[in-house]
Amino acid sequence: MTGRKLSTPWLAFSLALVSLAAPAGASNLVDLDEGSVARSPRSGFLPHPHFLQCVPYARQVSGIQLRGDAWTWWNQAAGRYSRGYLPKVGAVMAFRPYGKMQLGHVAAVSRIIDSRTILLRHANWSPINGKRGQIEDNVRAVDVSPGNDWSEVRVWFAPIHALGSTNWPVAGFIYGNRKSFAAHGLGPRGADSDPIGAIIAAYLREDGAN
Repeated sequence: MTGRKLSTPWLAFSLALVSLAAPAGASNLVDLDEGSVARSPRSGFLPHPHFLQCVPYARQVSGIQLRGDAWTWWNQAAGRYSRGYLPKVGAVMAFRPYGKMQLGHVAAVSRIIDSRTILLRHANWSPINGKRGQIEDNVRAVDVSPGNDWSEVRVWFAPIHALGSTNWPVAGFIYGNRKSFAAHGLGPRGADSDPIGAIIAAYLREDGAN
């Protein structure tokens, strides 16, 4: 096989083997989030290469160029992006690890409804038609924190057609480039139709780049 170019599936498989052989504590080669097979960075498992994660999708629609597991975004953003505790259109909401969501989650804010309600655009939160890794556009998130500081939220969960019952802890909001966000059809106009295949292809190209 000397000199033979590996196809993308074989390359992804090879990267997975390399990661499984890596010592404990080694950084993963792909972005992971709460919906992936890997429930922690030390689990030794990687998500399926065609399984859309929250991280590459949030990066794609927000223009915020952070990589790695979702729970690392808040600290990574320090000194690179403005951060705060109030939602803004174009910002990324950074969820803290909680319960089974050991790798955190990131979601882009697409609209502000009122002081307690926003709409999110994210991937790999609700299973839809029994499938994980799905995109949801303009779904509700409600601030349930006692002080209305967005430190705890409940998020729309498609299988029950309502807000979920879990109070998810939030680190805060990472503020990106609103022009980049608007270019993806977000904001008051609502959500556009995403080229999902292109996003997954970009995700595959980024394997090993984190």
